[in-house]
Amino acid sequence: MYRRKFLGGAVAAAAAPALAGLPAAADETGGRAAALRLSTSAYRRLDGSTPSRDLAEPVHAHMRLIQTVTRDAARERRTLLAAVGSEAAGLAAWLSWDMGDFGSARTWYGSAIKAARAAGDPLLTAYQTGSLAQFEAHAGNAAQALNLTRRARQALSERCPAVADAWLSSVEALAHAAGGDRRDADKALTASRAASESLPEEPPPWPWVFTFGPGKVAACRVTCGARLGLAEWVLSDDVDALATGHAKQRALLVLDIAAGHLAGGRIEAAFALASRALDTGLQYRSGRIVERARAVRRCFTTAAPPRVVRDLDERLHGVYL
Repeated sequence: MYRRKFLGGAVAAAAAPALAGLPAAADETGGRAAALRLSTSAYRRLDGSTPSRDLAEPVHAHMRLIQTVTRDAARERRTLLAAVGSEAAGLAAWLSWDMGDFGSARTWYGSAIKAARAAGDPLLTAYQTGSLAQFEAHAGNAAQALNLTRRARQALSERCPAVADAWLSSVEALAHAAGGDRRDADKALTASRAASESLPEEPPPWPWVFTFGPGKVAACRVTCGARLGLAEWVLSDDVDALATGHAKQRALLVLDIAAGHLAGGRIEAAFALASRALDTGLQYRSGRIVERARAVRRCFTTAAPPRVVRDLDERLHGVYL
């Protein structure tokens, strides 16, 4: 109970400065939509340093509030609130993914896409469709991920902003890597890097909350290399990729780097890194991190595992998230 009150206070503190700088809304519905959107953004920023299991309940309550406000709004104003609901549903999907609840993640992403379409916003529709594509790529569903990225680009038609192009190219790279296609993954990474290097150095455009740039492409290359078993991709970019300030994302990258060391035959280094990442997974109770650690462990088979591998086995045994 106290934790929920604290999170609510943290969100209010994060949103207050932005609310103070907003121009007067054209009407009451517009003002509510702006306030709800700022709260969603605050929750998204808290995700980097807060267990998803602690954020999930406040975010679900936030979703119920959005639904109530939308139901009470005039019919002609509901499209504006649909966009707000789409963003919140996308966040709920992300939290479910981190908790290892893939079924709920897909359901929430589907709701986010449906709401974005109801809002009549092509950029938001592309963003949510691309987010689902990213999820499916990480889940290993290459064909579905590529199909979703095509739909995301189709939603934008010829009006594809540079940041959307750069990001969607990185998602395509992940999808190709999931399918074992090194050549097309490399082509998509090259396109993403080129597009990201030309982006202006300014706050990201809505609906992006965090900046997308060359560092994100480097991190994507590490992940692609881990999926493809290419140690040279993983280990060449690891320093830049680990610059992210998002603890859970950094742990996932460490596990990808561990996979690269494993592919290169460096067993001790691989499992030392995996154990370090598992620390973060347990600290934040992240089912996604723990399952990724288990996946790295499954890649190594031997009748007589060394001590560092047995240590990880002992730590993973009995972990229920």
